[in-house]
Amino acid sequence: MRIVVLVSGTGSNLQAVIDAIGAGRLPVEIAAVGADRPGTLGVERSAAAGLETFVIDFKTFSTRGEWDAALLAAVARYAPDYVVSSGFMRIVAADFIDAFPGRYVNTHPALLPAFPGAHGVRDALAYGVKVTGCTVHFADAGVDTGPIIAQTAVAVLPEDTEESLHERIKLAERSLLIRVLADLAAAPGLWCGNKQDDGGNHQ
Repeated sequence: MRIVVLVSGTGSNLQAVIDAIGAGRLPVEIAAVGADRPGTLGVERSAAAGLETFVIDFKTFSTRGEWDAALLAAVARYAPDYVVSSGFMRIVAADFIDAFPGRYVNTHPALLPAFPGAHGVRDALAYGVKVTGCTVHFADAGVDTGPIIAQTAVAVLPEDTEESLHERIKLAERSLLIRVLADLAAAPGLWCGNKQDDGGNHQ
């Protein structure tokens, strides 16, 4: 199964996927890793692992439409089975979703549909929930919407800060993403719902 991974930051989820592939635990080929800005650690990690990378720098385009078209062209060139948004902090255009229907996978550090957006961990903590977690879902043109593939719950501890809670969610998120990719590779094109893992619950 060929994937293109899109990142905006450190690429810690991506590194977990790279490690799982290297260990023979994930039958996936990373065709390329792309970013929306130069100098991301995610691209640096990928280059160090010998992966092909590309940058479609948002700031160098006159309009959002031009950037959208450039991103779509760059990703489509690799003919991926799935596109994985791993900390990619841009909402893609409808044309991008249409080009990869049911094949654009996103990770989010909350139990969607609760706490969508860029501050899911902070918002969950501020609301006072006792359980939050992470979600992997098929993205659409909305903000953290689209069909949920799987989720893992993470307890909120009394002493948690946004940083400590986010670190535990990241650990769960990496494991969940690898599990989802393995399921998709085992049954291409099928939605891997109704799964259970050792550390939480999948929906």
